[in-house]
Amino acid sequence: MNRTNITTIAAAITLAFSAGAMAESLSKADYKAGKDRTSAEYKSAKAACGSLSGNAKDICVVEAKGKEKVARAELEASYKPSSKANHAVTIARAEADYSVAKEKCDDMTGNEKKTCVTDAKAAEARAKAPMQTAENMPAKAQAAAPATKHESAGEYVDDAVITSKVKAAVLGEASLKSAEINVETYKGVVQLSGFVRSRADIDKAVAVAKSVKGASSVKNDMVVKGQQ
Repeated sequence: MNRTNITTIAAAITLAFSAGAMAESLSKADYKAGKDRTSAEYKSAKAACGSLSGNAKDICVVEAKGKEKVARAELEASYKPSSKANHAVTIARAEADYSVAKEKCDDMTGNEKKTCVTDAKAAEARAKAPMQTAENMPAKAQAAAPATKHESAGEYVDDAVITSKVKAAVLGEASLKSAEINVETYKGVVQLSGFVRSRADIDKAVAVAKSVKGASSVKNDMVVKGQQ
């Protein structure tokens, strides 16, 4: 099976799960429908891998499963927004990317394969590096930590609210809908991570995040696909 067909199927998987992305504040009915749709999309994406063979098929299946896990994490974060839920999305993305990268290493041999696996694991570790939010701190540190709110223009804005607003603003940009952007906020500082198509997408996402009321600054950890 040639690379064109593999790429086409991979793109179809990405589009399928991207289309299932949920907006913030889901109702219970929408949440259940989202879970059903995610399962159906996974089955469809996995079935599409059937036309491949060998390691190409393995990569396709692993990618489909990773997309499903990320979609489910995003669904949970949309249903019950919180810093912890947002971090779970980051973890799901990191693990999905690692699984695919590791599977691709199977096409290699010897030291090249060993280096490939090591690099994939290092990339996963970097992606998993958590933001220091109160929910990620030990119990004693949480007790001493200030509330995850900050004052802006005479108002207190919750970090979870800022995160939800930034997510909605990013999804509202047609040029960014297919991007895999994760959002986390701590004390008003918005962190953007994930994969985008170009440097222009990074600049656009940062500009959109900065425009959200309550965001004191924006930290960019996004990577252009193919340049990581």
